[in-house]
Amino acid sequence: MILKSTLAEVVESQKENLLKSSQGILRDKLKEIKLSKKYATVITGIRRSGKSTLLRQLLTKQKKFSYLNFEDIRLFNFTLNDFKKLEEVFLDKTNPDVYFFDEIQNVSNWERYIRTLVDENKTIVITGSNASLLSNELGTRLTGRHLRYELYPFSYLEYLKKFKVKSSANSFEDYIKYGGFPEYLNQKNENILQELVNDILSRDIVARYSLRNPKMVKEIALYLLSNVGKEFSYQNLRKMYNLGSVNTVISLVGYFENSYLLFTIPQFDFSYKKQLINSKKVYAIDTGLVEANSVSFSKDKGRVLENAVFIHLKRSGKEVFFYKKKNECDFISRDRKKDLDAYQVCYNLTDENKDREINGIVDALTFIKKNSGLILTLNQTDEFIVNEKKIIVKPVWKWMTEYS
Repeated sequence: MILKSTLAEVVESQKENLLKSSQGILRDKLKEIKLSKKYATVITGIRRSGKSTLLRQLLTKQKKFSYLNFEDIRLFNFTLNDFKKLEEVFLDKTNPDVYFFDEIQNVSNWERYIRTLVDENKTIVITGSNASLLSNELGTRLTGRHLRYELYPFSYLEYLKKFKVKSSANSFEDYIKYGGFPEYLNQKNENILQELVNDILSRDIVARYSLRNPKMVKEIALYLLSNVGKEFSYQNLRKMYNLGSVNTVISLVGYFENSYLLFTIPQFDFSYKKQLINSKKVYAIDTGLVEANSVSFSKDKGRVLENAVFIHLKRSGKEVFFYKKKNECDFISRDRKKDLDAYQVCYNLTDENKDREINGIVDALTFIKKNSGLILTLNQTDEFIVNEKKIIVKPVWKWMTEYS
């Protein structure tokens, strides 16, 4: 329970600091978000990806608004019952048209209060850094009454806007080296990304799920971060870390995914059952974050490029799989219309690897019954016709500026 006077002080100081803060570069996601009185707008994403800045950009069009960030340590004891006092503080100060709530998942049963506001025809924007937690709560109280958006670290186009540089192989290599976390790009201090991983593991995983072995949690996270683009199995992870149950590993990897730190993708098959039992691949939210937390990652330029392509596909709203039958293809994507596309990623196409890369994508295209596909490289352009399949070779930095 919190004093009303304390709430008023926090609300006032947070709003003042928010209005003083920089709006930064306008995020691409801003064009997608349409505020509505009929639906709560929900923005999720990894910590430090710019959700608060996006809120700052959204509120510039609002004359009367209220804002509260629940990460504030002064709100540590905030409970569901305190929302009534908070409402009184908001009405005393602004009589708001729009309510903005940052990291609201820190308050148990928050969805009850939000549902009340939605029923009262209020315009609501909420953010959170845990995908599963928000999904579960929204599903129980706000079914059909919310619109959800996912925010990722800067895309390549946003990176270009931030540094006012042109698209090229050189600027793209800088982008995949440093990644897209706004604060890190301002300071280029790797400690920022190392502490970000520590923060996610301790607060969003160990503390939230009451895990008893934080050292093991960090070891497994760093192992997966160091092996992005590679296949893994839950059973092998269980054996490596001497864990009692495969379910323990499945849960832990799920926690990594819920916090947006890592993503797993299944092997593509038209049979959903086969997708479930086949091995998976793992990718990270950001190439700069992996660079700062892994010894070996930057030495394998192909995997760096592959991770960047994966995140771009995810950011574009695609379901992503890998293909592995007789030959292998890095990605098959599926959009909301269920249309399939195939992508092979290769840092540099050479005489030595050309047949392997082309055979892989041709095999995938045949399986999904498509006539053309892309091989994405750092800076090559070419075209092949193989088994009546058109294979276009394109620089990944050009593709990212055209396909967003």
